[in-house]
Amino acid sequence: MQAEIITIGDEILIGQIIDTNSAYIAKQLNKIGVEVYQISSIQDEKSHILRAFEEASKRSNIVIITGGLGPTKDDITKHTFCEYFNDELVLDKKVLAHVEDIFQKYVNTPILEANKSQAWIPSQAITLHNEYGTAPGMWFEKKGVVYISMPGVPYEMKSILAVQVIPRLKDRFRTPYIIHKTVLTYGLGESAIAERIEDWENQLPKFIKLAYLPSLGRVRLRLSARGEDEQLLKEGLNTAVERLNRVIGDIIKGYEDEQTLEERIAQAFVDRGQSLITAESCTGGRLASKFTEIPGASAYFKGSIVSYATSAKNDVLHISKDLISKYSVVSLEITEAMANKAKAMFKADYAIATTGNAGPSKGDSDAEIGTVFIAIASPEKTEVHEYQFGKHRERVTQKAVNKALELIYEAILKN
Repeated sequence: MQAEIITIGDEILIGQIIDTNSAYIAKQLNKIGVEVYQISSIQDEKSHILRAFEEASKRSNIVIITGGLGPTKDDITKHTFCEYFNDELVLDKKVLAHVEDIFQKYVNTPILEANKSQAWIPSQAITLHNEYGTAPGMWFEKKGVVYISMPGVPYEMKSILAVQVIPRLKDRFRTPYIIHKTVLTYGLGESAIAERIEDWENQLPKFIKLAYLPSLGRVRLRLSARGEDEQLLKEGLNTAVERLNRVIGDIIKGYEDEQTLEERIAQAFVDRGQSLITAESCTGGRLASKFTEIPGASAYFKGSIVSYATSAKNDVLHISKDLISKYSVVSLEITEAMANKAKAMFKADYAIATTGNAGPSKGDSDAEIGTVFIAIASPEKTEVHEYQFGKHRERVTQKAVNKALELIYEAILKN
């Protein structure tokens, strides 16, 4: 079963917004065994949309379109559908009542005719209720191909997809099972991992495919099992992962479909009733945001001191100017002092401190660009690690965050 995703909007093509909808839709389709054949973005231009519909219908069983459903003149998707299906717009009274209800409850301006126009739907369409907005989704069928149109607003699209589209697709088509297991690894690059697991990979059954998904400081190994027997797929994946653990268990830190590393860290702190503080320089608060993104972080995460400037290290963390003059702001000694000071100030069980020179110039530091120090202060001791993360500023910062997460997880497990 193949699908194609088409996003409509000039704002995507000029780089004004990023198309996150396609990635989300593709992921949800994959979960129900629908393979995405192609993704494309096109202009709000009738001829382009019609051509995209025609071409997609030759390749795929399912065509999903997002965007172009707003109340303004440049939103032409509904009119284009009418031309494509030789159809006409008719008033959907349920949609009109929903639009009027939204304006009455949540909008402080009178409802306009342009807003009411969103209740006019092609007569051949099945209306897909939009709980969070005024533009409904639409479901069409033509010569065995299903066309699904949804708003481009991400949270509206996600709701329609989950509540309306996915259940209908599962009823409409018989699809194979696809089960994924994503293994999170840290500390080795893609090539080094491939070399270590070559024999294991060669022994995978034919219904399991392996994909390497490298990112800064980590590599995800995604195992995908596809077939008709769900139980066989699950057993095959579990066996493959058990064997993989025997080969590279030292660098496996978790599984994406269970808990992320950040979630594992949070769980470890909560289970132990211990607390954490961060003191950040080169990471600029990004490390703290990794913890606060997890619901319930206040149960263990006390906060963060972003002492980016030298003066902040003096005034907030009370690190003496003499110590900084002696060792430089990017040094083992200053990073260790930051961790210890933050831990003591907040009476935390653990502290993480980061200093580094992310570039492009050396600034106040004598350290080479790409040099990063990460300190982990635990109840027993403080350890400082030095790394060289290259010369790309964004990559240096992200690698530092990823490595700090890895180090704190290892530290709390050891204790």
